Amino acid sequence: MKRDEINAPEEWGSGAPASSITVPRVIDLSRAGKGNYVRRVSRLTEALWFLVEACVINNKLIPLSGVRVALLRLFGAKIGPNCRFVHPLRVKAPWNLEVGANSWFGVDAWIYNQAPIRIGANVCISQGAFLTTGSHDHATTMDLRVAPIVIEDGVWIASKCVVQMGVTIGRSALVTPLSVVHRSLEAEGIYGGNPAQFIKKRFPQARGQ
Repeated sequence: MKRDEINAPEEWGSGAPASSITVPRVIDLSRAGKGNYVRRVSRLTEALWFLVEACVINNKLIPLSGVRVALLRLFGAKIGPNCRFVHPLRVKAPWNLEVGANSWFGVDAWIYNQAPIRIGANVCISQGAFLTTGSHDHATTMDLRVAPIVIEDGVWIASKCVVQMGVTIGRSALVTPLSVVHRSLEAEGIYGGNPAQFIKKRFPQARGQ
């Protein structure tokens, strides 16, 4: 890491000359920008969604999947049939969300989709899972950086997992609780840990294979 020299009394250190004392570089956050993020709807639409999300989508007193699905679709989400949105959850941008048929969402799932998130059919997103398409340019400006997430059919993201930007999780993979997915995962594996690592195949191998 680049370091900047400062002048300081010798007693601050171990007797080394003041000119050799350095401190780590600090990025000026006031200069950070939106990076590659692109706004797809008006600020008015974003404000209206903020109210709908707070009052209905993330409201545990409304255990009605149909209401959540209807409002998500109204704001641009593509939701397949027979999906279960019974529990409170958060969705940053429904216009960036696509969900296939028969998929489930647990309590306090958080879909932080500044870029598109595509979730396949028969997917289970369990309690407290966090899917985020955004991060920051940590080494230079801290500008916002976004990249899509793809979760293929049959995947199970277990409770309190984190799935990070730019990741594809292969068909029927299983991510165990409290895991962090930094990189794309192959189909039909069970993965766990931080970062998530392959543990074993999800399905027993058929006899004769």
